[in-house]
Amino acid sequence: MIEINLLPGKKKKAAGAGAGFRLALPDFQGLLASIKNPWLLTASAASVIVVGGGLLLFITQSTRLRVLESRLDAVRVEKRRFDAVIAQKRQSEKIRDSLVSQINIIRGIDADRYIWPHVLDQITKALPPYTWLTGVSPAAGGSPGQAPAPPAGTSPADSTGAPQVRIWITGSTVDIQAYTTFLRQLAASPWLTDVSPATSSTVIESDRPVTAFNVAVRYRVADSVYIRTVPVSQAVR
Repeated sequence: MIEINLLPGKKKKAAGAGAGFRLALPDFQGLLASIKNPWLLTASAASVIVVGGGLLLFITQSTRLRVLESRLDAVRVEKRRFDAVIAQKRQSEKIRDSLVSQINIIRGIDADRYIWPHVLDQITKALPPYTWLTGVSPAAGGSPGQAPAPPAGTSPADSTGAPQVRIWITGSTVDIQAYTTFLRQLAASPWLTDVSPATSSTVIESDRPVTAFNVAVRYRVADSVYIRTVPVSQAVR
């Protein structure tokens, strides 16, 4: 059979029976040449960039949102746990404050109860030989001849809340050095303070000259190292 090609150019090759599939790419050069308006091309590129950027931003923000939500759930769990701990701590503080208040009340009662035993014990320990006392009384702030002060429970309190108890001590001694020793030992007592000699004079007692003196002291609560508690026990037969 004779085939005559009436059109100029290359002869079209017939597809053979064994020819494979070929992927043909679009002709971008022809596509760009068909676009006559460059602004349309710019607008199209800008639209693609905006849409792609918006999609990327949406994906990024969604990922961050999921991470923050997981952190928020963890923080809420921790908050509930710490709320329980704080509530327990506040309850413990209320119990502690109540116990401290009760202990302070008991200490205040004990401090008022044992004032004079401490005073008499310290005066007795500070008394030197050849010295005797003629009176120990609460002072009203003046001289020994004035009226005594009110009871310790109604005395004005100092900055620590302890009652201020002032005492007048009157006595006599046959040795003036014993008088100075008495003053020094009173000042060294942890339960007495503000030791100040008021008057001292020489008097005749039983045809013998003696030195009569008046001393003013103030009671104070000693430090806890000087306080010793002893349990009260009774033998049962």
